[in-house]
Amino acid sequence: MRSSTERRYWATLFAGVGLLFAAVYVSLTNGVFDLTVTDVIKTLMRIDPVPEHDMVVFDFRLPRIVIAAFVGFGLGIAGAVVQGITKNGLADPGILGINAGAGFAGVLFMLLFEGKMTGAGLLSIMAMPMFGLAGGLMAAGFIYLFAWRSGRLDPGTLILVGIAVGSGLSALTIYLSLKMNPQDYEMAAVWLTGSIWNANWDYVVSMIPWFLVFVPVIFRKAPLLDVLQLGEESVIGLGVRTEKEKSVLLIGSIGLVSACVSVSGSIGFVGLLSPHIAKRLVGLHHRRVIPVCGLVGMLLVVISDFIAKTVFTPVELPVGIVISIVGVPYFVYLLFRAKV
Repeated sequence: MRSSTERRYWATLFAGVGLLFAAVYVSLTNGVFDLTVTDVIKTLMRIDPVPEHDMVVFDFRLPRIVIAAFVGFGLGIAGAVVQGITKNGLADPGILGINAGAGFAGVLFMLLFEGKMTGAGLLSIMAMPMFGLAGGLMAAGFIYLFAWRSGRLDPGTLILVGIAVGSGLSALTIYLSLKMNPQDYEMAAVWLTGSIWNANWDYVVSMIPWFLVFVPVIFRKAPLLDVLQLGEESVIGLGVRTEKEKSVLLIGSIGLVSACVSVSGSIGFVGLLSPHIAKRLVGLHHRRVIPVCGLVGMLLVVISDFIAKTVFTPVELPVGIVISIVGVPYFVYLLFRAKV
């Protein structure tokens, strides 16, 4: 017989999935070019296809929704892992400097290869996201190197080093952006604030391998995050190889964050908000928290992206700004709550 906690967990999952389908439905049918439910179903089922509907659904809206869902899922899960490793409820994947590293690499690509990548092939389309991914992993490598002390990864040092490396890379990014022409600078500024406006199916394909590798690893090791909340000596006493497990979990979260930032730019606060919301809904056990974190992250980004592209039409806001409007007040609330 299922416990009340288990029933609450499954009810939360079903409710979240229902809300996600509702958000996807609204995002697919509403915009500058409105579609009816019948139009969307016929387009998806290939019944009497209309070229205009195909273009709106398959070329513009659907890949954008899928990428928003992927990004929210990845950042939400990564946030739970980072907060679990650092034992700090105010930690966020961006605090490790991964976002800053990917942003630096993306701006460097724009500066070096502006107008030189031609054609519509996979390589030319994926060049900047690949740079962003490499930049995120590079930043993570530096952070990991400097945070390793006496054979162990210190959570406090990890955060401090992440802030330092992220600040340094952000400064370099600003310096590089000042060397760009106005058109490229505008594109870089939008990308750095977090935007999914240039979504396409190649970006979706580029994210899938990273999710197939890292998400199962994080899910399988979710119970270890519960153990890591104990004192260091207690964890070692239970026979857990803490540094190895922290490293695996951290690399998994780094891979997810890097993949997300490479296609959407720097979207903050998703990794901060999702774990707090998930823990309020289903408790503290990471076996339940992590899937709900991914679901909450998907809802946050999909809904925020719809708001970003429709509220101020024809002007479109970066999705990162919309999430920040919610995230900053909540972060301030958490800071005051932590002091009490």
